[in-house]
Amino acid sequence: MKNKTQFAAGRRFEIASIGRLAVDLYANQYGCDLENVSTFAKYLGGSSGNVAFGCARFGLRSAMITRVGNEQMGRFLIKTLADEGCDVSQIKVDPERMTALAILGIKDRQTFPLLFYRDNCADMAFGPEDVNEAFIADCMALHITGTHFSTPRVRSGSLLALEYARRHNVRTLLDIDFRPVLWGLTTPGDGETRYIPSLAVTRHFQEILPHFDLIVGTEEEFNIAGGAQDLRVSLQAVRKLTPATLVIKLGARGCAVIEGEIPACLDQVFSVPSPRVEVLNLLGAGDAFLAGFLSGWLRGADYGVCCRRGNASGALVVARHACAPAMPTEAELDYFLAHADCLTEPAHDLTLNWLHHVTPKRRIWNEVFIFAFDHRSQLYELARQAGVSEKRLPHLKKLLVDTVALTEERLGLAGRIGALIDDLYGEDALHAATGRGWWIGRPVERPESNPVVFEAVGPIAAVLEHWPKEQIVKCLVFYHPDDPAPRRQAQENQMRTLSEAATSSGHELLLELIPAIPGDPSHEAPGNDDSVIRAMTRFYDLGIRPDWWKLPPQSAENWQRIDTLIAQRDPYSRGVVMLGLNAPIERLITAFAEARHSRSCRGFAVGRSIFHAPAQDWLHGRIDDAELIRRCCTSFERLIRAWQAIHADH
Repeated sequence: MKNKTQFAAGRRFEIASIGRLAVDLYANQYGCDLENVSTFAKYLGGSSGNVAFGCARFGLRSAMITRVGNEQMGRFLIKTLADEGCDVSQIKVDPERMTALAILGIKDRQTFPLLFYRDNCADMAFGPEDVNEAFIADCMALHITGTHFSTPRVRSGSLLALEYARRHNVRTLLDIDFRPVLWGLTTPGDGETRYIPSLAVTRHFQEILPHFDLIVGTEEEFNIAGGAQDLRVSLQAVRKLTPATLVIKLGARGCAVIEGEIPACLDQVFSVPSPRVEVLNLLGAGDAFLAGFLSGWLRGADYGVCCRRGNASGALVVARHACAPAMPTEAELDYFLAHADCLTEPAHDLTLNWLHHVTPKRRIWNEVFIFAFDHRSQLYELARQAGVSEKRLPHLKKLLVDTVALTEERLGLAGRIGALIDDLYGEDALHAATGRGWWIGRPVERPESNPVVFEAVGPIAAVLEHWPKEQIVKCLVFYHPDDPAPRRQAQENQMRTLSEAATSSGHELLLELIPAIPGDPSHEAPGNDDSVIRAMTRFYDLGIRPDWWKLPPQSAENWQRIDTLIAQRDPYSRGVVMLGLNAPIERLITAFAEARHSRSCRGFAVGRSIFHAPAQDWLHGRIDDAELIRRCCTSFERLIRAWQAIHADH
């Protein structure tokens, strides 16, 4: 079925969304009522916000027009949209109202208790003064949800936006998005009910239907728009009011598209079935459908393509916990559509989960200089030798955070600096470093364990759920491909467990690989040995694809081989950082030169080479805090300047 929609050329934005933007709290416990839920996960929500987010994830030039509160949740929503690539310049911060909130439970596959906290909320204060004609004129299409016609204020703002759209040849689309509770048709606590007939609401919708080129809704939503209990009768009523293309969401049955007259039998309507998947959460499926559909519609794709993209997007979201963060990327959608016949449980497909982890927009680290002071046993030994309590080590680590901050400021390294910090002696330091925009790594391994043992008590997946998402999971594994089989297999099993846990929790994973056995330095591979490359290959063969590698210095030839291996096996890899192993700074600078042509080596993560001697003197009381920071800064900055000089032409 041909998509004949004509879009204006040369517009800055392909789609702008007006409507609800809220925080969603989704229950982490399944199978119980909201009364018995104990924990929730926080996501971006609100139907318009979800669609704007999903369109941006598909690479569309999307924008959001609405209001949020002047508080933490409002800032969270703006940042989440902006990070995904959605324009947020038209989101106004309301100084008087709070950001809206929705709380969702997952009782079973058909029951999803839902509470809306939207009394006098920010997005419902949207009005005519929030609509910028020049901005609307720079869009190809304008998307508005039915909720933003439910009160006089939002209705006036939405109608003005539609007037500007018509004036400037902007295509318009309505997502009926009928929520009875938001029209005052149910008790405030009944957000779950999806349909209640109302002549008053029908009149509201029928007044606005002529303003739209595309109208999207479920069967029940078209019934409220058409004012009948029979879908065909409702569609005929809608058609009398508008020539718009009608898209009917049919849930598990897929969707249908109608242009022109409503046929006598709806079986004659052009329709596309949906992939069959195991359902976890139906909420948000319609928003995902619309984002997928629009990603084809706005690019002129035939309606068959639009429907397949919409159906597949909705199917993926119903199989996952959230709505907006669960939406697929282009790579995920391509993979799912290619395997839809056999992927009935997409939430359990390792490749799909990996693509969902690595293909959304992520911060780019083309170059990163990391001060590593996640050492525990080594610093404990320094304290013991100095005859002082290990209780001094937390203060030492906070001073090392100050070192990173000072280096960042003096060398102008915002966005290119980081730290590796433990939570044993460095918990306060870790808290102080988090939130500064640094690259932050945090270890999970018990020092010197081989086979590796995770330091925290309990399943590692449960541990990571409590970590801020910006913290990168770091694990040091002493692994040689020629290790005895029982030790090697134990290491591999632990790394597979960790990799799956990090992917599930949404954290990036750094795998520090040292082909050595603790206490046996002779087993450490030289830089021209192939043990590191063989070990990396083995992990890739096992399906373990860490976001980052932390590797010992290598020969220039080996760096080329590592580049080739990563390019072939993991095109989404974040790259490699070079470790120091307490080598003299001069030796490290020589190692930097060996990596100067590497495409994958992004920088270094060096620790003892910087802090060992100053920390030793500080623990013995020979220098004060300021001198410790000065000496560490001097060494850290020397390494950074050397790296920059060596890589200046590359």
